[in-house]
Amino acid sequence: MPETGRTLVEVKGLSKWFPAKGGVFGRSRGFVRAVDDVTFEIRAGETFGLVGESGCGKTTTGRLLLGLMPPSAGTVRFDGKDIFRLPPVEWRQLRRDMQIIFQDPYSSLNPRLTAGEIVEEALAVHNVGTPAERRERVHELFRMVGLQPEQESLYPHEFSGGQRQRIGIARALALNPRFIVCDEPVSALDVSIQSQVLNLLVELRDRLGLTYLFIAHGMPVVKYISNRIGVMYLGRLVEVAPAEELFRTPLHPYTQALLSAVPVPKPGAKKERILLEGDVPGAMDIPRGCRFHTRCRYATARCREVEPKPVVSGDHMVACHLYGEQKSPATT
Repeated sequence: MPETGRTLVEVKGLSKWFPAKGGVFGRSRGFVRAVDDVTFEIRAGETFGLVGESGCGKTTTGRLLLGLMPPSAGTVRFDGKDIFRLPPVEWRQLRRDMQIIFQDPYSSLNPRLTAGEIVEEALAVHNVGTPAERRERVHELFRMVGLQPEQESLYPHEFSGGQRQRIGIARALALNPRFIVCDEPVSALDVSIQSQVLNLLVELRDRLGLTYLFIAHGMPVVKYISNRIGVMYLGRLVEVAPAEELFRTPLHPYTQALLSAVPVPKPGAKKERILLEGDVPGAMDIPRGCRFHTRCRYATARCREVEPKPVVSGDHMVACHLYGEQKSPATT
């Protein structure tokens, strides 16, 4: 893992509520609270993993960090600059430093452009170099991600899924960014290809000094690539800790349930499987108090009434009433 440094991305009180309309006249029925009062930071040179069930707000968080949609509340600072308050000229320049790798390596690529044109497009939009210099840069990027320059003339449908994702990675690297949101970049790939793409992302991070927000469902995948991991549930971060510590000492009941589902790579080994009862509540109908209490085996009357406040000990944060505000979560 690369040595981590100063804070590069700082998120405070970030929220995104989408209005929900219905009925004959399209009247407002409330709000979908996709992201709700999220606070964390990402340090330069590290990978911050974001994990949770589908619909918990991971992808929306990633898009907010890139300024792809306006927030309902809160701030996102990149290298000390509030990205939502920048004038257009500065915002365009900042765009070069922030890129994204999408989940689906096929639908995210323009089928009418060749692979080389897809990677070169960002360079042309930002007027980087001459046409000859841009073509040379595309050659370099193809080699960097494990493709051959001879493949630049092929179209997306002529590549395998893993190769298409490599094109997506090359496109994200074209402008020499400092920060990349990896939005489930391996979930659509075969298991045998996932490890190759993950190893490529680790190699590029260490070689180029990149900083990642890595979004995924699978806990082992997140552990492999991440320095620190944040666990999301219904739009809120319920636990944040260094990767090794989170796996060794998970504190939040939701984190414990997620980790209990990870297979043990040892024949005959047994471990307790924590089964979560009931469905995830809808984002329009957030439970009162702790939003996990409807599925938690430790829920008390206080959990049903009072929203737990984050408890921090060192680099470990947990939002759960099992850990009182005056207690250290590492020793409770």
